[in-house]
Parts: sequence; structure tokens; C-alpha cells
Amino acid sequence: MEASCLELALEGERLCKAGDFKGGTAFFEAAVQVGTEDLKTLSAIYSQLGNAYFYLKEYGKALEYHKHDLTLARTIGDRIGEGKASGNLGNTLKVLGRYDEAVVCCQRHLDISQEQGDKVGEARALYNIGNVFHAKGKQQLWGCTQEPGDLPPDVRDTLQRATGFYEMNLCLVKELGDRAAQGRAFGNLGNTHYLLGNFVEAIKFHRQRLSIAKEFGDKAAERRAYSNLGNALIFLGQFNTATEYYRKTLQLSRQLRDQVMEAQACYSLGNTYTLLQQYERAIDYHLKHLFIAQELTDRVGEGRACWSLGNAYVSLGNHRQALHYARKHLAISKEIGDRNGELTARMNVEQLMEALGVSESDLSPCGSEFEMQEPPSCIFFFIPKGTILALKRHCSIFHSLR
Repeated sequence: MEASCLELALEGERLCKAGDFKGGTAFFEAAVQVGTEDLKTLSAIYSQLGNAYFYLKEYGKALEYHKHDLTLARTIGDRIGEGKASGNLGNTLKVLGRYDEAVVCCQRHLDISQEQGDKVGEARALYNIGNVFHAKGKQQLWGCTQEPGDLPPDVRDTLQRATGFYEMNLCLVKELGDRAAQGRAFGNLGNTHYLLGNFVEAIKFHRQRLSIAKEFGDKAAERRAYSNLGNALIFLGQFNTATEYYRKTLQLSRQLRDQVMEAQACYSLGNTYTLLQQYERAIDYHLKHLFIAQELTDRVGEGRACWSLGNAYVSLGNHRQALHYARKHLAISKEIGDRNGELTARMNVEQLMEALGVSESDLSPCGSEFEMQEPPSCIFFFIPKGTILALKRHCSIFHSLR
């Protein structure tokens, strides 16, 4: 006996809830092929297909099915469905970097939710619009070297608009008593205030985010909150307190068996101890970061670790080891096409070789074995302009979401 459209759709829904989105889409697609005269059921299937493809990161297909859902919702006069489909379209367009279109869709979701008295939908739409402006602001900042808070006017305006929508969302979810949604709003308000350079405000919101994460036993959110608190404290010059939060970040990353976040925490700790001029401890954490980066075959991470290790070894007066890591940094920068990294590393290598009285022919391929004269009492490792700022930015280079 052939399965009905509804039976296939229910099985697709069951698989998606179990996390098998690929299997779920196969059943939803089969349901569409079988067809049904119940347009509300078909609309729900299109919505589920769009969501499943979104989770599979097949955004083109997600967009296609959310458009089908929107058309069908309008055809049958389902205003709530039209709002939800518009919101789903907005989220998909945001991921695709089509921010202006995304805002139009999310605004339509907001308008319909307010028209229908749907407070939950209104809160979701406010949050989604905040997310679109937040993502647009971060995209505008990509590749910029400015300190947080030192922003071009258009970027500042975008992030302030994100903050405004998150604040409206927060007011509404407080009214609804939705603690989980409050946690997300606090986290994103912390992140936008951080980018705007409002570090005291950012800390206030991240502490509230941390409290709710603990309330729910959400260890991943707790880890993000600790990391974000450390990042903001760095820019207030509170390095010792930042290390306490980064150590908690590291501990939770290990509990969660998340090597990427473990590497991030080690990197942040290494740079913070460098700012504290505790170079031995900095080296310990940079070596841990390097080993994890090698395990993950993260060549960008390896390059950062080698640059940091070279800097720390120069500060300790160990120029031989500094040269070893400077050469590694140079090789990796060439390999990954990092032109700025290559120029910095090349200058470091040349300066160290001159100070140590060695030439290229004296060095082994690994860069750690060579005959050297007694080094001078002091040399200066080349670091790009704005060293302290660079280290601060490196501490928070993997700024955590929510």
C-alpha cells in the first residue's frame, strides 16, 4: 500500500526532530510528489522542507521552499503562515548576505504578527531583524583593523539599529516570561555593545547571559558568556580578571570536548599573559594552542601560534627559539597566501638572523639547529603598528555568539 502524503510528511518530521535532516528531506520530497488537496498541509510541508534544507546549509533550496510556502499561505489567506514564511525567508536571505531583502521579509513578519496580536511571532520577528542588522554590521567590519568602538558612521548606525531591535525583543520576552529567549537577547546585546565599544554595558549583559545559561544548565552558552566577558575585560585593561574568565572558558571547552573552542581559549590566555608580561605562562598556552591547531590541521591557527611564540621568546631573550617560530610563521604565511603575515614574518626572520649573526646557509630546514654567535643583549622583534591593540584584538579574535 502506498503511503499517503501526510504519512510521509509525519515520518519526515520525525526524522528531522531526531536530527536526521537528510533523511527527513527525502520523506518530505516524497510527500510533495504524492501530493494532497489540503493546501494547509502542503504549506506546512514546504515550510519543513525549507527549514531542513536550511539546517543542511543548502540555502538555495531552503529559499525555494520558503518562497513556495509564502505563495501558498497567501493563496489560502493564512496571515500567520504568511508571517512565519516571511520570517523564514528573512533568516535564509540573511545567511546569504542579502541583508536589505532580509529586513523587508522580517519586517513583514513583524507587521503581520502585530496585526494578528501574535506576541510570540512579534518577539521572534524583532529578534530576527536584530540579527540581520548585527550580521550586516559584522560583515561591514570584515577586514577592518579598527578597535571596537572606533567605527565608520554607517557601521555604527547598523549596529545601533541591531541593539534597538534586541532591546525591543528583550522587553517583549520578559513580558512573555520566556527566560531562554531573554538569555539569547542578553547575549546579543552584549555582543553588539562590545562591537560599539561600550565594554561596561557589554559586561553587564554578558553577566546576565551567564546567569541564565547556568539556570538552564546550558554549558555551551555558559562557555560563550565566559569568553565574551574575558574579551570585554581585555579592553578595560582588567587582564587578571580576563584570565579567570578565559580559564573557565578553557575548562568548559574541555568538558564539552570542543577542540576548536579549547584552542581559542588557549590562544586568548597566551595573549593575555603576554599583556601581563608573564611570558613563560604565555608560551605554555601558545604551545597548547599550536598542538591543537596541528591536530585540527588549522594552518591559520598554527601561523598565529607561531607568531605569538616568536614574540614571547624575544621578550624572554631566547632569540634562537624566536627565529625557529618566526621561520615557521613565514612558511605557513606563504602556504596560505597571507601576504601581510608573510611580510611581517620575513622582517622578523631577517632581523633575528642579523642579530644572531647567522645566514640562511647556517640554518637547517626546521629552523632550530644552527651555529650561532653570542647574541646581543637586546633585539626588537618586529610587530605591526599598534602592538597592544593587536594583542587585545587577538585575545578576542574568535568573538563568541550569544
